[in-house]
Amino acid sequence: MNKSIMKISLVLILLLSFSFNANAQRKKKIANKDTKAWRYDIECEGIAKQGSKLVKVWSYSKKPKFAIGQAMKNAVHGIVFKGYAGGGNGCTSFKPLVSKPGAENEHAAFFDTFFSDGGEFMKYVTAATDGNIAPGDRLKVSKREYKIGVVINVATDQLRKKLEAEGIIRALNAGF
Repeated sequence: MNKSIMKISLVLILLLSFSFNANAQRKKKIANKDTKAWRYDIECEGIAKQGSKLVKVWSYSKKPKFAIGQAMKNAVHGIVFKGYAGGGNGCTSFKPLVSKPGAENEHAAFFDTFFSDGGEFMKYVTAATDGNIAPGDRLKVSKREYKIGVVINVATDQLRKKLEAEGIIRALNAGF
């Protein structure tokens, strides 16, 4: 009797662990689906230390916690491919590091790996806050979607050097 109870308990524990793992994988797929569309807005948040940009990234997602998690990925993508307009807070406009049309598709293998979960893009970003979202930075834009603003610091000089080393962009000191 005692052995059968232990076997049943073991089976239940295994089933629960598989269930939790499957649920975590499903949530990660939702977050990746939201990011794969690269739906975000990027704006200058203020002056950062030399070689970096302080930006606010507005990410869209069905779940606010996914938007927060994807903000760092979106910040790097924005610096690489979008840039941003100048404005207040002492900000000047910033052109994207990659200006060649089609470069993202041309170097798809590199960028897929670079922007993967826990990928190399993480070397170039840090959250500028303690992880808490200001009340005005959490907006419900539709019945099923949120727009979350997160302040991120992006090491643009180091990121530029990486893209130059990979042959995706030309070095600033390269001839015309």
